[in-house]
Amino acid sequence: MELSKKLEKIRKEYKSTLNKSRILVCCGTGCTSSKSDVLLEELNKEIKKRKIKNLTAAKTGCFGFCAKGPIIVIDPEEIFYEMVKPEDINDILDCFEKNTICERLLAKEKDELVKKWHELNFYKKQKRIALQNCGKINPEDINEYIALDGYKAIEKALKMSQDEVINEILNSGLRGRGGAGFPTGKKWLFTKNVDAKQKYVCCNADEGDPGAFMDRSILEGDPNSIIEAMMIAAYAVGASKGYIYVRAEYPIAVNRLKIAINQAKELGLLGKNIFGTDFSFDLDIRLGAGAFVCGEETALLNSIEGMRGEPRVRPPFPAVKGLFNSPTVLNNVETYANVPKIILNGAKWFKSMGTETSSGTKVFALGGNIKNVGLVEVPMGTTLREIIYDIGGGTETSKGFKAAQTGGPSGGCIPKEHLDTPIDYDSLSQIGSMMGSGGLIVMDEDKCMVNLAKFFLEFTV
Repeated sequence: MELSKKLEKIRKEYKSTLNKSRILVCCGTGCTSSKSDVLLEELNKEIKKRKIKNLTAAKTGCFGFCAKGPIIVIDPEEIFYEMVKPEDINDILDCFEKNTICERLLAKEKDELVKKWHELNFYKKQKRIALQNCGKINPEDINEYIALDGYKAIEKALKMSQDEVINEILNSGLRGRGGAGFPTGKKWLFTKNVDAKQKYVCCNADEGDPGAFMDRSILEGDPNSIIEAMMIAAYAVGASKGYIYVRAEYPIAVNRLKIAINQAKELGLLGKNIFGTDFSFDLDIRLGAGAFVCGEETALLNSIEGMRGEPRVRPPFPAVKGLFNSPTVLNNVETYANVPKIILNGAKWFKSMGTETSSGTKVFALGGNIKNVGLVEVPMGTTLREIIYDIGGGTETSKGFKAAQTGGPSGGCIPKEHLDTPIDYDSLSQIGSMMGSGGLIVMDEDKCMVNLAKFFLEFTV
């Protein structure tokens, strides 16, 4: 069967599956460490034992609200249960069979119970683009990704010229989410314009900044979005081979990437003559050995080649002479996660979010002395105050906010007088900080210096 028709058949079949009653269990690293995988296993056993025919339980990636884990959501009603334990299973299923809600497991805000996840203050100001599918689909089933328009973007891109694809990315204003903020479209254009027999597309998933777990969560919750994005980049620049360089310390992400790549190959989405065109692309994984320096793009390329992970002298830049001395595009996970959405919805749609010079959204790992620790995605230009108080719920103690550390070891501390600073590349630079990859560590008046010293001590030891 022609690949396009095969995918359309899967979409029709699985869209109805996703609309049925399902218990979605967060099986990202955070919740798994609290035994959410055991919770999922016991749920399935009990559902089978009770012979509940109109209900299934499935794993998902991170919902983001890590402070409340393990989390489960009951769809399609979007009922949000927090801090769920295996001993809660019977009460949950009893309520499901009675068509009621287990109120003791609901989140509470200002002494009021909140039933649905999108009604929580933590989610209200968020705009999920890169994290769009995390918490919605089983990351180990490519069919569920396809059901939510997965691989439609590469199919659309292959009907466009290479220049048209690059111009769409350029016009969107997408900038590298790894920290430097270089325009993604320009990087692709430089690589495309180099005449070479072999070109490569690489993904930097060596997330080394302390307190950062954005890329890990995307890979764990939506690995196919990265595969599809790399395919689009490869077509745009004329590459036929790709590598995902991922931390070995991310075993769940690595396993789900392997599953996604194998499933994509089985369907014919990776390999020769994709969608019946002249475009061919293959993808492999390379594991990092824990060296922080390999987050730097040229050190990463050296590591993929089997050499010591140390930075190269530039120029020449990777776009001209990168992996195996060939022109190479290298973007990080979050940057790629935006690409399929831009191709499907258009540059104007993406540009409508954020600020004039920083379009779209940014994912932050919100940690430290904050009530609502977790993963948040907000439009560029959202203020630090909104993130810390409206989404994060404020500091843990009554001492109040002292500073926020952004940008990892290369960044800086933002004091409370800059709480109303918009979070975008230029605004942070103007106050002496930087965006970085997205770690956002909050410190209060009581614990500021102690935690900052501990933060850097742990990093340097």
